[in-house]
Amino acid sequence: MSKPKIEWRAQENGYYCLSGALERDTVPAFWQQRHEWMPQDARVKLDLAALSRVDSAGMVMLLHIYQQLSSNGSELTLLNVPEQLVTLLRLSHVESMLAACID
Repeated sequence: MSKPKIEWRAQENGYYCLSGALERDTVPAFWQQRHEWMPQDARVKLDLAALSRVDSAGMVMLLHIYQQLSSNGSELTLLNVPEQLVTLLRLSHVESMLAACID
């Protein structure tokens, strides 16, 4: 059985796709390599349509991406946000942190 993983693909003009399982088994190693994939664009559009699963670790990683981009003066837009993530944000009472960037 193959291990779940996360893939980050850069498209064009600040458009990125995140796919795979965004969960506690995949997030730590992926986050440690963020210098390889963290965007430097002024405007970042992150498409989440290809995510197969998101747990609380994945939610926290997305919050950290938002915070890191914001601290660099970048603007983040999340596209095709899975209902599972919306529910986690709501249950964790942090939906307001990402509300402005969910499209």
